[in-house]
Amino acid sequence: MTLPHIPDPLPGDATAADAIETVIVPRARDLGGFEVRRALPSAQRQMVGPFIFFDQMGPALMQPGIGVNVRPHPHIGLSTVTWLFDGSIFHRDSLGSEQPIAPGELNWMTAGRGIVHSERTIAAELANERRLFGIQSWVALPKKYEDTAPGFAHVAMEKLPLIEDRGIRARVVAGSLYGATSPVKTHSDLFYADVQMQAGSALPLPVEHEERGVYVAEGEIEVAEQVFETGRLLVFRPGDAITIRARSNARLMLLGGEPMDGPRYIWWNFVASSKDKIEAAKDDWKQARFGIVPGDEAEFIPLPET
Repeated sequence: MTLPHIPDPLPGDATAADAIETVIVPRARDLGGFEVRRALPSAQRQMVGPFIFFDQMGPALMQPGIGVNVRPHPHIGLSTVTWLFDGSIFHRDSLGSEQPIAPGELNWMTAGRGIVHSERTIAAELANERRLFGIQSWVALPKKYEDTAPGFAHVAMEKLPLIEDRGIRARVVAGSLYGATSPVKTHSDLFYADVQMQAGSALPLPVEHEERGVYVAEGEIEVAEQVFETGRLLVFRPGDAITIRARSNARLMLLGGEPMDGPRYIWWNFVASSKDKIEAAKDDWKQARFGIVPGDEAEFIPLPET
């Protein structure tokens, strides 16, 4: 499969700069041992398509004894998507799922009306120095699926479509892009892809999706004669023909889709179309109505006081 050709705006075109609607610089937070950069939600933008949360984990060199240690906690109204470039995380949830996550494997957990999960580094790996680098995102569920039954899917790397062409390696993580479709079930029209670009290569960004974003995970890119470095989320206007050019070897996440069916409220780990759903979820967690994570029952994250 080859990439389509979409012409870039001509040099000097006054409308070229307008193709980029927003540039988001993620805010960084040190979690002790590794840094997280959050691009969504931001002051400039809550969502790109259904993507309402977008965190970059690392890159970090984890020292012996230091690891990912996220105790059981609840979610509603979203799907969590874990995608690693380096390292590993062990996922458990209240459905009884137990799944190690390795680079290039898709971990897609749908909370629906409610789920609990934990994310840890397994004890056998804590003794060694290791790298951690990846993306965790949340995909908001449309209103008609907010109360759907929770679910979990893990897709091996070889089952995710790979497109290689002209210095580009594009792995379609979820949804459809460049004529290829990921096998994971989604609840809205979206696209999500991990793209590695060799220096000097060019990548056309399809125009069929209304909301489109590109996150620069590594390297430096050029769009319409503007240069963007690592750790930038670019959000584009609908319909404009865009070509991304790699000024160095680069790694990008392409994300977006159709606009969500109305605004969303976000509080802690809860996403919902109404404040009432958020309040109900708060009470459910306080009253231990969410269930437990088999194999990880001893700890949990309490409901924040504010």
